[in-house]
Amino acid sequence: MNPWPDTRILDLLGIELPIIQGPMAGATNSSMVIAACNAGGLGSMPAAMLSIDQLREELKTIRQHTRRPINVNFFCHQPPAPDEQRAQDWKNLLQPYYQELGADFAAPTPVSNRAPFDDAACQVIEEFRPEVVSFHFGLPEKSLLDRVKATGAKVLSSATTVAEAVWLEQHGCDAIIAMGYEAGGHRGMFLSDDLSSQVGTFALVPQVVDAVKVPVIAAGGIADARGVAAAFMLGASAVQVGTAYLFTPEAKVSPSHHKALRTAKESETAVTNVFTGRPARGILNRVMRELGPMSAKAPAFPLAGGALMPLRAKGEADFSNLWAGQAFTLGVELTTEALTRKLAEEGLARLLRHP
Repeated sequence: MNPWPDTRILDLLGIELPIIQGPMAGATNSSMVIAACNAGGLGSMPAAMLSIDQLREELKTIRQHTRRPINVNFFCHQPPAPDEQRAQDWKNLLQPYYQELGADFAAPTPVSNRAPFDDAACQVIEEFRPEVVSFHFGLPEKSLLDRVKATGAKVLSSATTVAEAVWLEQHGCDAIIAMGYEAGGHRGMFLSDDLSSQVGTFALVPQVVDAVKVPVIAAGGIADARGVAAAFMLGASAVQVGTAYLFTPEAKVSPSHHKALRTAKESETAVTNVFTGRPARGILNRVMRELGPMSAKAPAFPLAGGALMPLRAKGEADFSNLWAGQAFTLGVELTTEALTRKLAEEGLARLLRHP
């Protein structure tokens, strides 16, 4: 008999432990996914920053090294219409940094891209048939979602408010990730762009649990066994953990990101749009402090990052996104497999001690 007090996610997704390794675009590669799966959790492969060919190669590698269920994660934003004036205004705002660092201001601005879920991505899902497909920023259009469901995949997506959770359930989600304001990286918000609507994990999870019938996965600020146990006490059936996995050797992070995670204070994160044009939580650095953290001038997602690329090449720590959730100081130096097992074993022990 399974010892967990709520086995709905375990049963739904076919996993052994209710620990979902969060898909962190740029930082998560196949090695992290394989290790999380083989530990008994759900490994999650982020597709947003990969070409279709790169995604196929990563999924081939994952399927070769684990037979456990896997999750593939996609963004489903609408690419913005070109706005050359806004792009130029943004670059002009950055011009003093170009001069300071000796970057070529006159050179064409690089393109910053995040691929939304489309027909080509859906074909990859139909080919590899991952057991779970998760989305960020809502859900794709119905014809694409129907094709995903036809493969037998279970569908997850992130809700940052109760209204978003209800919407996701009504539109076919098999389980909902309740993403509290503490979470690192991009906010999953899609019904509103009003940051004042964003709710913390401790308040959001039980309200989402009460509002929907499908199982709920808690995310945001969960980094150790205490967070796992608390999430279950609030009614969650599993947890999704992101930032804690950035401390693993499998994480692909820059030297400045690696250092910031280990030296910054817990109060030094903020939600910012200066790196991509969409709100995301990261550790404060120079460009966040001086231009934001929220800037009305930032181009629409995902275009804001282009003009920062030449600056990042010259002063990486000051001009790179250092994504992290508010509980990043709880991070420990463990492998992905060891972290996954530790979260589950110690979380369950705490739950069983407090009936």
